[in-house]
Amino acid sequence: MSASTPDPPGVSNRIADGVFFNAVVMGRDIQVTLPAEIRPALTGLPRPAAVFTGREQQVDALLRSLSPDGEGGKVLVSAVAGMAGVGKTELVVQTAQRALRESGWFPGGVLFVDMFGYDPDRCLSAADALQGWLQAIGIPGEHIPASEQDRARLWRSVLDAYTSQDRRLLLVIDNARTRDQVVPLLPADPAIAVLVTSRHTLNIDARLHDLNVLDSDAAVALIREVIAQRRGADDPRLHAPDQQQTMADLAELCAGLPLALRVVAALLADRPHLQPAALADRLRDDQARLDGLSRQEIAVRAAFDLSYQHLTDDQALLYRLMPVNPGLDIATEAAAALTDLPTARVAVLLEDLHRAHLVDEPAADRWRMHDLVRLHAAGQSATSPDGTHTARHRLFTHYLHATQAASTHLVPTGPADTTRFPSRQDALRWLDAEHDNLVSACVSAPTHDLPHIATGLASALGHFLYFRRHFIDWITVATNARDIFHQLGDRHGEGATWGNLGIALQQVRRFDEAITAHTNALDIFHQLGDHHGEGQVWSNLGIALAEVRRYDEAITAHTYARDILHQLGDRHGEGQVWDSLGIALQQVRRFDEAITAHINARDILHQLGDHHGEGTAWGNLGVALTEVRRYDEAITAHTNALDIHHRLGDHHREGQAWGNLGIALRQVHRYDEAITAHTNDLEICHQLGDRHGEGRAWNNLGIALRQVHRYDEAITAHTNALDIHHRLGDHHREGQAWSNLGIALAEVRRYDEAITAHTNARDILHQLGDHHGEGQVWDSLGSALQQVGRFDEAITAHTNARDIHHRLGDRHREGQAWGALGIALGQVRRFDEARSCWEQAVDAFIETGDAESATLIRTLLDPLES
Repeated sequence: MSASTPDPPGVSNRIADGVFFNAVVMGRDIQVTLPAEIRPALTGLPRPAAVFTGREQQVDALLRSLSPDGEGGKVLVSAVAGMAGVGKTELVVQTAQRALRESGWFPGGVLFVDMFGYDPDRCLSAADALQGWLQAIGIPGEHIPASEQDRARLWRSVLDAYTSQDRRLLLVIDNARTRDQVVPLLPADPAIAVLVTSRHTLNIDARLHDLNVLDSDAAVALIREVIAQRRGADDPRLHAPDQQQTMADLAELCAGLPLALRVVAALLADRPHLQPAALADRLRDDQARLDGLSRQEIAVRAAFDLSYQHLTDDQALLYRLMPVNPGLDIATEAAAALTDLPTARVAVLLEDLHRAHLVDEPAADRWRMHDLVRLHAAGQSATSPDGTHTARHRLFTHYLHATQAASTHLVPTGPADTTRFPSRQDALRWLDAEHDNLVSACVSAPTHDLPHIATGLASALGHFLYFRRHFIDWITVATNARDIFHQLGDRHGEGATWGNLGIALQQVRRFDEAITAHTNALDIFHQLGDHHGEGQVWSNLGIALAEVRRYDEAITAHTYARDILHQLGDRHGEGQVWDSLGIALQQVRRFDEAITAHINARDILHQLGDHHGEGTAWGNLGVALTEVRRYDEAITAHTNALDIHHRLGDHHREGQAWGNLGIALRQVHRYDEAITAHTNDLEICHQLGDRHGEGRAWNNLGIALRQVHRYDEAITAHTNALDIHHRLGDHHREGQAWSNLGIALAEVRRYDEAITAHTNARDILHQLGDHHGEGQVWDSLGSALQQVGRFDEAITAHTNARDIHHRLGDRHREGQAWGALGIALGQVRRFDEARSCWEQAVDAFIETGDAESATLIRTLLDPLES
């Protein structure tokens, strides 16, 4: 780690010399301000080949496009296109290495990703690549949003940080097949250069660089230089009179394809007694086996065949079986399970294959095959009776048992299995590294007649996928498992996976589908007489119902769940349901009952040692206490929640706690502290890419800014909230943002705009059935109407607000509406009616303990009394 300038403690991440995560590498010194100190694993760019020839013109052209003083100031993207094996990756790696050595060109370094665009089993989506890059620069996986669009927004905000620090960055997107794989990864700022490689000419508005095969002289030079580099310049095969023509024959058989040339050169270098003429003869003989393929394909496949023929039995076995692994790469330990050989022996075999250029080592102790090599190896396995199914069963069983052991570290209660993973950090590190393999194994297992592996992995992966917020993967594996259980006639398993699917669907806000999933699970468990499963599903169904504002049904569902789990003695489940019930009770303004529910949840979860659940219950309790004006207690509750979530590293809930604390602080007029709290919430949500949370934080910040008369900033904040919620389709929060924007506009006397904003808010909240919010907006609309002299409309608005709050039993807001209605009536000299309204307002405020508001209203009554 290195740094050039000091940074505030706890808020900077300084990365030097390269970072690796999954399919991503970062090179050179990189410094970016981040929300927390996180240290990723370190490595470098893919190692450039020691021998590189015949590409000087192409390198020079690319360097001109990268130079900050030349074309690089105008050209954003350079795309290198050409056939498979033509050396596209090597070209851009060599170019990147040279560019990094140029002083001042790329002080931010380089990020590299292989998109595996032409391998259907390992192809990365843009969302996958964005996740890898975001994790590589230090953002934990659990904070990366699920959707590609949100990841792209977060990624561009990260790139902005590099640009603002004058840390020019180079991006390398390798082996892309489609435009959709590339465009979401591209920056908007031309200061960040991009190199893209593909076998296609992609429509990405890039400077095109078509790469062809090497000419004969360069091809022969490549073979000769590899032999000289490996065996020394005095190797007799380099000087025999007849060998020059034979080398040319080999180059011709390889069709100038660098991949084939390098394999042939490696074979000659590995075996000093292998003569080029004999190797050329074998390549010619092999052409008959590959009829119908292009000449270049013949050369590559023939070279791979020859390389394969020179492997030992154990090397060949590992080579043939490696394509069985379904993910991007494989760990040495997993390869040992695949081959049923000792781990130490497999480590040696992998090193042998690496030296033979048949596998790459993208990170320490992880191995992968080039896509063409992988296809070749899979073809060899298809013709060899190796027991591929048995090998796959061994590998997938290894993944299942390790995942089950790792997941015990993520369950809130219960003992952790420390035999396989000593700590929670070790378990998460393994799960992160094997994530792609585990999901791929889960999905592919049924097609290989391994249904129990698929269902077992789906169950074991749930806690990890939830914790890391891999919700789309969770939906995928849960759907897969549900279908398997249904086909097997396993009703209990089907019910459980319907429930898990419902929870996953809720996380991506597909609430109607979630309700259907939970209802299906409920029906199955009820039919089976599984009361525990039924209780858990009732609770999850209640949460989904509350999200679509079906609160009475949600309360009923949670009540059923609570009673069932209490009778069964499931204290942890009961504690969680108490908390969910409290949230639903708040929505129908049964705050005293809600407070009791949250206290019960907090106490139970504390006793059981579920600190995560305890922190959540503290936060929900604080919200309920705020609603009944017990502000000091609410501040204490939110502070406790904040401390717990910060200690646990749960940044999502830490942001929510900051927001809730800010709301409570506003109520006791601690506005500067509230602004700080909401700003902290906003920064956390922005860094996590939590757009819903970001919109919520903007709205709360705007309210706090209004309290200190920073109205222009408040208008900007509410406008930002409005835009975010509108784009997300969150109509409820959009309505709230319209309402708050209207209040801010009225403060700067932009009354016509305020009336429009409040009207929009009223219509949205009315359509959604949010009568509480609608009542508040009617009051705000009435106040704006008064300012432009539309008193009759204002009287109607305040009357509507009063009636709604009365029906809801919200005496405090009913008192506010009575007071505002009295003011509007006074404007049209209906003083007797105004007096009656203010008397009603005083009574309501005294009843709710708001002496300050009661005193204010009495000042309006005094002139009338005199």
